[in-house]
Amino acid sequence: MDVRFATAADALAIESIRVRGWRRAYRHVFPPADLDAMPVDESRWVERLVEPPGGWAILVAARDDEVVGFAALGPSRDAERAGELYAIYVDPDAWSTGAGRALLRRAEELLAMTYNEATLWVLEHNPRARRFYEAFGWTDDGGRQTFERFGVRAPELRYRQRLVPDT
Repeated sequence: MDVRFATAADALAIESIRVRGWRRAYRHVFPPADLDAMPVDESRWVERLVEPPGGWAILVAARDDEVVGFAALGPSRDAERAGELYAIYVDPDAWSTGAGRALLRRAEELLAMTYNEATLWVLEHNPRARRFYEAFGWTDDGGRQTFERFGVRAPELRYRQRLVPDT
């Protein structure tokens, strides 16, 4: 699995993976009809890839030159002196192939170059993602917020990971 920095040419693949991931992972949380109607609009990614916000990085995982996953990371939006994993998605057809593991490890390496710890937000009712993060040492730090989409208010949990060994 090749993990590299994304380019603007990856925007459509990134957005397609995000939408396919939502449609598969969140059917029990959000209305299926709304998920099925989600458009694939890569414009949000083109902008972030061409002129990323300060400190941002977007990675893609590719297998045989086909993008199968991505991760977005940068400074935390709510925890001082921490980095954040904003998003990590793998195409559902590539789940359990090592793409998520490769992306998460590379994201942690990049975040560790600047931060001692990182956070991420995950839907409380996303057990697959929670098991994945927990398997790599991420823990629920007690942070809570509500994510609203399609008229549904879904609880989110904040997970945290120490990026450098305790001394």
